[in-house]
Amino acid sequence: MDYRAVIFDLDGTLLNTVEDIAFAMNTVLSRHNLPTFSVIDYRYFIGGGITNLVYKALPEHIKQQESLVDIYLAEVIEEYSKCIDQHTKPYAGIYKLLDELIAKNILLAILSNKDHQFMDKIVTTHFAKWPFKAVFGARHGIPSKPHPQGALEIATIMALDPSQVVYVGDSDVDMKTANSAGMYPVGAAWGFRSEDELLQHGAKIIIQNPEELLKIF
Repeated sequence: MDYRAVIFDLDGTLLNTVEDIAFAMNTVLSRHNLPTFSVIDYRYFIGGGITNLVYKALPEHIKQQESLVDIYLAEVIEEYSKCIDQHTKPYAGIYKLLDELIAKNILLAILSNKDHQFMDKIVTTHFAKWPFKAVFGARHGIPSKPHPQGALEIATIMALDPSQVVYVGDSDVDMKTANSAGMYPVGAAWGFRSEDELLQHGAKIIIQNPEELLKIF
């Protein structure tokens, strides 16, 4: 297949964001004398968006009260806005990969379930050098991944058929998104989830490092 573009997931694929996300959530939990979690735990909380992450981290008796969940969510958003880039960094080889893809005239985009309000800052900080055709986070009124709408919107912006697009991500959510959109799903083994999870949810191939993606092109 003549692939012309790559859509990347952000957290766990382009950037290792888990320490800052864990710090923000644990700060709020500690403030309310609730149990906190390890950074490893947060690798499995991330992927479905910040509301989903907050829900996973809260005790059952709080989850049952929607108004309380909203309060905790607002606090986590505030805390994360303060620490969004304290420890976050790109994975080894990502910058070189982007350079090589641009050299091959491959179009680039990012599709994340991270709240869209955080996307401009974090992408500008780490990826301002590269001409991404679209950078989408979770947006009001647009279904989040694994719904394919965001991925298909990007394909339309690029004027490509979805079958011409490679989708790279590190979780079951990403593999489901790619398959639902009719794109080629590539699992990133360096991210937050296991290879087994990626394969079970439809990854066509697993790459161990970013450079391996170039073999597709």
